[in-house]
Amino acid sequence: MKKILVALCLVCAIAIPVFASGSSEKSGTVTLTLSEVHAEGYPTTLADYEFARLVEEATEGRIKIEVFSGGTLYGEETGSIEALQIGDIAFARVSASPVASYVPALNIIQLPYLYRDGEHMWQVLNGPIGQDMLAQIQESGSGLVGLAYYDAGSRNFYTKTPVKSVEDMKGLKIRLQNNAMMVEMVQLLGGNGVTGIGPNDVYSAIQQGVIDGAENNWPTYESMGDYQVAPYFVLDGHTRVPEVLLASEEVLNSLDPADVEIIKECAKQTQAYEIEQWALREQSSQEKVVSEGVTVTELTPEQISEFQALMGPLYEKYGAGYEDLIQEIINTGL
Repeated sequence: MKKILVALCLVCAIAIPVFASGSSEKSGTVTLTLSEVHAEGYPTTLADYEFARLVEEATEGRIKIEVFSGGTLYGEETGSIEALQIGDIAFARVSASPVASYVPALNIIQLPYLYRDGEHMWQVLNGPIGQDMLAQIQESGSGLVGLAYYDAGSRNFYTKTPVKSVEDMKGLKIRLQNNAMMVEMVQLLGGNGVTGIGPNDVYSAIQQGVIDGAENNWPTYESMGDYQVAPYFVLDGHTRVPEVLLASEEVLNSLDPADVEIIKECAKQTQAYEIEQWALREQSSQEKVVSEGVTVTELTPEQISEFQALMGPLYEKYGAGYEDLIQEIINTGL
């Protein structure tokens, strides 16, 4: 019994300071927790630290933000979201994908071949459409507050054989995240979407011939070493899914309203910083893999149109009820 009590005390001693959304280090000082699944040095993690720096500086030390990176608090982003909802943590950086469970319109900005390029996406996200979706996160009653969008680049196909046209996609087995819309996208392109393969197993799956390739952004392609077994990278930019910096509504409600406004403003200020860090990381990843023999294929607008033209059934299915919004996004910046 003594051993059990000692163990319980040790657990409590460790858990309370880590998971508490706010704790008083000294009179008038609050420390808040931010959960990040990416590793130290990753663009979003760097932005998390910049956010913490700006908030502490702007509040003159009244609010400190402690960043827990590498999934040390929650290995999955859904876990971070659940913790935010009950006020166990104050902030989390997550993909927009799981947030779409609360704001269905966020599914629309993830449709394949929706954007002309990265600039087009940011015109949408930082304009009325994107900012309205950000506001809808809090209005959804989810207990979450959307603070800012971060960049996650574009996802592109990489394969064992060159892909220069839709014709080259036929019959290829492509590893995908467990996402029905992405599976249907590859099927419409003539390939076969394969799910159930974890990111750490993509390399061996390609090497062993289980799959012919996968899709992801430059940093992941490089850091996971997949370029060594799938040396053909085609810049089709099929999806651009942004990251979102979220806050716990419960935690924000416990703070001085003036400090909440400071937090929101600091979060928005970090967007440009994160985009810059992302661009630098993309460039370094691309330079590394090219130097080691990767062939990069940049499609022409006409070739991209071939891919995009096949997405009609998918847009009809997943964009039902949002046709006007989709058209508004397509027309943004024209």
